[in-house]
Amino acid sequence: MKIVIRNNSNEGSLWAAHYIARKINEKAARTSEPFVLGLCTGSTPIGTYAELIRMVKAGEVSFKNVISFNMDEYVGLPVDHPESYHSFMHTYLFDQIDEPAENIHILDGNAKDVEAECAAYEEAIVKAGGFDLFLGGVGEDGHIAFNEPFSSLSSRTRVVTLTQDTREVNARFFEGDYNKVPKQALTVGVATVLSSQEVVILAFGSKKARALKDAIEGPMSHYCTLSGLQNHPAGTIVCDEAAVGELKVSSYRYFKAVEAAEKF
Repeated sequence: MKIVIRNNSNEGSLWAAHYIARKINEKAARTSEPFVLGLCTGSTPIGTYAELIRMVKAGEVSFKNVISFNMDEYVGLPVDHPESYHSFMHTYLFDQIDEPAENIHILDGNAKDVEAECAAYEEAIVKAGGFDLFLGGVGEDGHIAFNEPFSSLSSRTRVVTLTQDTREVNARFFEGDYNKVPKQALTVGVATVLSSQEVVILAFGSKKARALKDAIEGPMSHYCTLSGLQNHPAGTIVCDEAAVGELKVSSYRYFKAVEAAEKF
């Protein structure tokens, strides 16, 4: 596991955006096969998406040969609802880049058969060639996507019931009303994320410090689904100083020393 520590969330967001763009460009230089990218929502990736938009407009990277799959979507929330993840992704990324509409995949939380929708999503990922890189965030309790604590580390795309803690955290997007937050969601599984050739997780702010401590220094456990990244050959957590506030001093020094010894 690699930990990239930056002074603040802005610096971390820029690092992630440039890393993703570099990976897209590197694959484009060696093959005509599409770059398959996993994407997340929430406030954490907004800075990364803003920099990717700038880079696309500046001609520094193109999404014309990128196929993307989003992590999750609420069940029962209209696609055009301002807090649906369809709306989020189009507002903060898709409407401002050159990715073809047919290459964009987001789970349908209004599907008549949500189980079939989840199975078809997994099949579509395989058909696309599997993930080259998955960009994710982490919840305050250490969950990735909507894989709440005690989700199986071998889980795949499925329907999940959201915990009270997650709904309370997300209530800020629903006028502060916990009761307006959907009770269920469709989500890729932990194993779906970890099947990617590379995984990059963003974690900014002191509220994520406990999650990072558990994921980095604790045992690999379904209690903290991010901890599954410990077993990934190319897993990276991009964080700011506040998010590593609960790591041991020796751990912090180790990751800073490794980072200083490596080039971007």
